[in-house]
Amino acid sequence: MEVPKRPGIQPLGLEDEDNSVEFSPLRQDEDEGGSVTLDVPEPATERAAWGSKTQFMLSCVSLSVGLGNVWRFPYLVQQDGGGAFLIPYLIMMVIEGAPLFLIELGLGQKMRMGSLGVWNQISPWWGGIGIASTIVSFCVGLYYNVIIAWCFYYLFNSFMSPLPFSVCPTEVIGNLTVPVAECELSSETAYFWFRQTIDAGDSISEPGNVKWWMALCLVLSWFLVWICIMRGIQSSGKVVYFTALFPYMILIIFFGRAVTLKGAGVGLKHMFTPDMSKLLNPNVWMDAACQVFYSLGLSFGSLIAFASYNPMKNNCKKDALFMCCITVFTATFATVDIFAILGFKAVINYEKCILHNADKLLIIKDQLPDSFDELTVDNYEELWPELYPHVVGIYENLTHKHFQNCSIEKQLNEAAEGTGLAFIVFTQAIVELPGSNFWSIAFFMMLLALGLGSQFGTMEGVITNLFDMKIFQRVRKEVLTGAVCGVSLLIGLIFCTGAGEYWLMLFDTFAGSMGLIFIAFFETMVVSYVYGHKRFTDDIEKMIGERPGLYWQAMWRFVAPVTVFTIVVTSIVYKIIYPPEYSAYKRELGMGVKELYPPWAMGVAFMLVMGGILPIPIVYFMRRFQCIRLDSDIHQASIKRVETTMSTQGMIRNEELDEYHDSPEEDDDDRGLQAPPNKFRMEVID
Repeated sequence: MEVPKRPGIQPLGLEDEDNSVEFSPLRQDEDEGGSVTLDVPEPATERAAWGSKTQFMLSCVSLSVGLGNVWRFPYLVQQDGGGAFLIPYLIMMVIEGAPLFLIELGLGQKMRMGSLGVWNQISPWWGGIGIASTIVSFCVGLYYNVIIAWCFYYLFNSFMSPLPFSVCPTEVIGNLTVPVAECELSSETAYFWFRQTIDAGDSISEPGNVKWWMALCLVLSWFLVWICIMRGIQSSGKVVYFTALFPYMILIIFFGRAVTLKGAGVGLKHMFTPDMSKLLNPNVWMDAACQVFYSLGLSFGSLIAFASYNPMKNNCKKDALFMCCITVFTATFATVDIFAILGFKAVINYEKCILHNADKLLIIKDQLPDSFDELTVDNYEELWPELYPHVVGIYENLTHKHFQNCSIEKQLNEAAEGTGLAFIVFTQAIVELPGSNFWSIAFFMMLLALGLGSQFGTMEGVITNLFDMKIFQRVRKEVLTGAVCGVSLLIGLIFCTGAGEYWLMLFDTFAGSMGLIFIAFFETMVVSYVYGHKRFTDDIEKMIGERPGLYWQAMWRFVAPVTVFTIVVTSIVYKIIYPPEYSAYKRELGMGVKELYPPWAMGVAFMLVMGGILPIPIVYFMRRFQCIRLDSDIHQASIKRVETTMSTQGMIRNEELDEYHDSPEEDDDDRGLQAPPNKFRMEVID
């Protein structure tokens, strides 16, 4: 409601563009000249906005469609029942993905601030949610940029011919030049990864020195991130045209090549053959739920930050549905590409295995019955079962182990996750392709685009929250962004040691997964039962002109909170029953061996988990027991009440109620906020 102006009284504009208020005292005191003095601050800088709706959507795509779609989702499909895994994944997308996505977009768009400000605005008691999401985003950004550094290293090596990960290096022993023994034990791609890229130590307790080549790549990664996000969405909003669209172009090119490869059909059949018995395993459902969080970028605070730059009337509900569909499509499409190429690799390795056995049989050919023909790829399945007992008898069960068990199914079932899939298994397939340099360059450029897009969004959530804090508002955004990137670089050097990959797995398991799920649970509970689902529904209706229906109401109030709570409890119980392990590379074996984390590493893991959990209860209890003032860090509350009279009591009371709604039971009246009828003075502070 617009207040009519009175002579000598100027309206005071608050940050909410829909409100303006004026102060008109009921009684003027002679000693004060009958006037009220207001110190009005300079108008705040207008909040930045997306250059177009396309920039916003591409930024969301770039954030959500990341490395997880290329190397984590295919691994889960391979491990958790093939095509059967798509069932729990789609169910989790419907009951937790879409509802949570709309919550974050709606809150950011309505309140036009980062996650710190949003949760303080809803209720200062729950302001710890914004702090927790900022901490989790910072921790994820620390190790995510290391993956980008690894991609840079492989990209640079992809311009060499032959590809350095396609051949074993040699060493001179006596007068002979032979391949390095460690490479012979493992494989060309595994040796290049574990020894020449990260130079892995034997355990997380043996980090060794910082590897200078990886440190330089990490410096390049953080410098690129700083350049692209130092001006906020004005700079990152333009970069996403590349980081969001380029991966799709590469995926389409890979698809056109992959489906024509020998063995592609074998890989796709393996992918789409469902093992429905896997659906009885609760871990499969937990994997699906966690993958939804990674796929959509939920709980990082980045979506809230992105939405805060949208116009108020943007249709965020349509955006949420579109993003869920594009994420499912991308994950499935990328998995088809991966399995087609893995099928090609499996067939190639299967044929190599047969030729290896055939060569070994030539050594003992005179001891085999004359009736046996030469072993070939075509007759292997028929002849080998008859030949093998003779081989065992000749070697008397002692030295026949250099014969291999050749099986396409075994090759396809060799699951590889994350770094193993991207830098070992997939590169092994790439080196077999004609024009392998081109495919290697294309693949790692795609990984770079996917990784950088997600990294920009993750760090934008951190920077936006810091910049929204009053203490940093006068700092140039370029300087603040540079400081954050510089600190992250220094901490990230731990990932450039021989134990770098082990540290990355530790951060990914504990700083990422557990913290995100915990934050998501409190987000749904606070929006539904503190802010109020009815009030949030009204907000969505005002913004998009359409009221969310029964599906959204049921998900927000009941299904999503129960599902997320179940995931939290299940995750904790699972980690108690099955202590976390990591794969420690042993150079004498040329392979990784599962080991338990040492106690000190579990202490670090506990601290990482608590970093994403403790801010929520700490802030709640500090507010609850008034350890800190209710409005001490709500920078939106720019009016500080010193004294009041009845003439302004109602106005201030209503503003406070809008600002500090702590429970859905509170009405819009003045319950609990009675001000003494003293004379008043108003101060407006910076």
